[in-house]
Amino acid sequence: VQLQASGGGLVQAGGSLRLSCAASELIFSNHHLGWFRQAPGKEREFVAAISWSGGTISYGDSVKGRFTISRDNAQNTVYLQMTSLKPEDTAVYYCAANRIYQIRAASYAYWGQGTQVTVSS
Repeated sequence: VQLQASGGGLVQAGGSLRLSCAASELIFSNHHLGWFRQAPGKEREFVAAISWSGGTISYGDSVKGRFTISRDNAQNTVYLQMTSLKPEDTAVYYCAANRIYQIRAASYAYWGQGTQVTVSS
């Protein structure tokens, strides 16, 4: 089981970034996917989740209206489009997969390695 996140970087406040998470076909065939983030000294925070069919999507309150999660099952990839970025969005972003649709980090079985997003003011 593998999840590989990419696309992080340094961006100015108000800018945009798109994160990608490539996964094995086994994951995409029957797992729900989520994005989480963790800033230094803080707990891991739910960002967004998408069901395996793409029919159910959830967002954390702090990113609603600014971030969009999507998945391309043909490419075995889940995306997180981030717009109107704020300095408080600075964190390591992780993708995760689970057989049961969840928004709690502790419930996810599989995790990628994380990608750093830094938003400068």
